[in-house]
Amino acid sequence: MTEQVHENFPQGQVDFLVGGARDLVKDLFRRNPLIYWGDFLFSTLLGWGAFVLALKAPVFSSRQILFVGISCLALYRAVLFIHEIAHFKKGTFKVFRWVWNMLCGFPFMIPVFLYQSVHFDHHKQNFYGTQKDGEYFPFALKGRKWIIIHILFSFLVPILFLARFAILAPLSLADKRLRTFLMVRMSALVIDLDYRRPESSWKNLEGWKIQEFLTFLMAWVFIGAVVAKIIPAMTLYLWYCVTALIFMVNSIRTLAAHRYQNPEENVMSHPNQMLDSVNIPGIGWVTSLWAPVGLRFHATHHLFPDLPYYVLEEAHRRLIQDQGKNSLYGQTVCSGLFPALNQLWKHADR
Repeated sequence: MTEQVHENFPQGQVDFLVGGARDLVKDLFRRNPLIYWGDFLFSTLLGWGAFVLALKAPVFSSRQILFVGISCLALYRAVLFIHEIAHFKKGTFKVFRWVWNMLCGFPFMIPVFLYQSVHFDHHKQNFYGTQKDGEYFPFALKGRKWIIIHILFSFLVPILFLARFAILAPLSLADKRLRTFLMVRMSALVIDLDYRRPESSWKNLEGWKIQEFLTFLMAWVFIGAVVAKIIPAMTLYLWYCVTALIFMVNSIRTLAAHRYQNPEENVMSHPNQMLDSVNIPGIGWVTSLWAPVGLRFHATHHLFPDLPYYVLEEAHRRLIQDQGKNSLYGQTVCSGLFPALNQLWKHADR
């Protein structure tokens, strides 16, 4: 396989010294549990609190719409801590992982095992941007229709995962072929619809069977409570709305996270992976609404995947100060969400 170089940068320029850059941020790698717990719990309580208020508000009233919006954005931030969890070292933050599952993973039908290993592959040099990378799809090469499909598919995801855990999971215990299909095609949070999860990536995951069972249990407790009229049927409708909106906003965010110009059969070097990724510093708190938990600095994250989310802005500041805005690293910066999406849209029309 050949290595692709980003079209705007000849091979001679791709000499970014990762080691030198690491020296600039070497004091930022230690994770602070208090920041994780405080941020996550506040976002979760705000999100579920707003959900309850939306449930109590008059149907389709401006107040209900407001609370749904708050619930969506707060829970979206809480949900995206799954990205940080995927980067935790094995054996660390064990309680945090399970609390995240209880408050976000199980209720939204997206337990941690759907993302573990899959996201790790996204950062492997020999996997990134190839067919083995489920979090990558060459939108810029495949055409605009796939960008539209990617966004619209978000509205099907909540239904598919609810069916996956509530119905297909128990049925698969009696059918080996269904079980294999479920684990290979419906057990990964990815954007490539053709992605097939390798058996090795889920067979070795600790606790995935327990997570699957608890998600199944959560689904049927929820459905049973609605059928028994213990909770109003509107709860199911609002659950779908909030979940679909979370996936929709995240689908738009993912479109702005990379340039998606690798034809999938090419292996990209570490510097080129950085160049294929996008930083959108934007306006701190505003940009963080649609790209929370440090994900607005996606190129910085790909340069240093182990950096905690809350120091990425500082790492970016140091690198720009050291390298300059016109440096190789500086070329990863985009002025905002819409310019990034517009750039992808234009490339996809070629």
